[in-house]
Amino acid sequence: MNNAIAQTTALLSTCALLLTGCGGGGGPVTVTNSPNITRNNTTTDTAETTTTSGAIPIGIALAQTSNVALLGQEGFVGARIAEKYFNSKGGINGTPIRLVSQDTSGDEAGAINAFQTLINKDKVVGIVGPTLSQQAFSADPIAERAKVPVIGASNTAKGIPEIGDYVARVSAPVSIVAPNSLKAALKQNPQIKKVAVFYAQNDAFNKSETEIFQTAVKEQGLELVTVQKFQTTDTDFQAQATNAINLKPDLVIISGLAADGGNLVRQLRELGYKGIIIGGNGLNTPNVLSVCKALCDGVLIAQAYSPEYPGEINKVFRQTYIEQYKKEPAQFTGQSFAAVQVYVEALKELDKKTKISTLPLEKLRTELNKQILAGKYDTPLGEIAFTPVGDVIQKEFYVAQIKMDKDGNTGKFVFIK
Repeated sequence: MNNAIAQTTALLSTCALLLTGCGGGGGPVTVTNSPNITRNNTTTDTAETTTTSGAIPIGIALAQTSNVALLGQEGFVGARIAEKYFNSKGGINGTPIRLVSQDTSGDEAGAINAFQTLINKDKVVGIVGPTLSQQAFSADPIAERAKVPVIGASNTAKGIPEIGDYVARVSAPVSIVAPNSLKAALKQNPQIKKVAVFYAQNDAFNKSETEIFQTAVKEQGLELVTVQKFQTTDTDFQAQATNAINLKPDLVIISGLAADGGNLVRQLRELGYKGIIIGGNGLNTPNVLSVCKALCDGVLIAQAYSPEYPGEINKVFRQTYIEQYKKEPAQFTGQSFAAVQVYVEALKELDKKTKISTLPLEKLRTELNKQILAGKYDTPLGEIAFTPVGDVIQKEFYVAQIKMDKDGNTGKFVFIK
């Protein structure tokens, strides 16, 4: 996609009206007065359709099951908060939005199925998702062929926006974010010389991220002593961890997901590694704390979102999240909120030009895509926009360090100034 910006919605838990499009796309957008929520690839009810009023459906395709759910569930939370917030502000010039969620699970097949259902059955105007870059490379082309806008809220691998004209992301590319954590590690310990790298070889994002990390290591004049591979489904890392520790690295960098990455952190510490650990974007979730617990302490992770960002929309988002969950919001939650916000603000601008209730679904999707790329948005991530190919333009980036509480079970991300 081109120049636009991302901000988000939240999921109404009560009676919301679901908008669906005409099957052939030749008539005006239709809506259903159904109080039921579509989730987990099932629709709980059908309802009589009208063309006069209703809620505008936005698809949320994120992982609710599998090991990837540790990331996807945070995205759902951000989207739900956004939905409730923007509907309380009048929605789309008086018409509410309605999130329609489909579980992508953790593989490509799950993402493909979720996209097909949202596009062809749920008739959404656009989609937020999927959770993983690996899934995006398989599912996004489906939306591209159907000319349905997609905004990735957690896809940071190289080449995502280039999938097609209808694909954009509010998640900053790993090439911009990842090197910041290496700089922070060198600031903490200028004596770092040897670096060991671990990455999940079966995941597109982690393969992309490790390339960035390895290049940054070499550019800093550091010695890359070993590159250890694993699978996102692995739970035993004793062999790889032992091989790396025997080479006496001063720094370990891990590109994995929350479950596998957290277990790798834990096993490295249990085997005696005492140096600094950098976690990639896949570990960028408080859900990793339940995996490595006390041994998570000290891990550095680069961030594209900070709860401390002073923008007004972030203050509202942060306060709402804390009131509900009694902790600070994480990056994937903020990015999903931002993605929904982009849809809301683009739809509002489009509706001012041409009442969207009069547009055939196919036309609405096309015009919405153009509007998304043309906008600028003040989101919880800061002010953002899109490049001509749909990559996010973002100014604010951070590095956080995990600080575990004395009980070893709870902790938080502390942002390094």
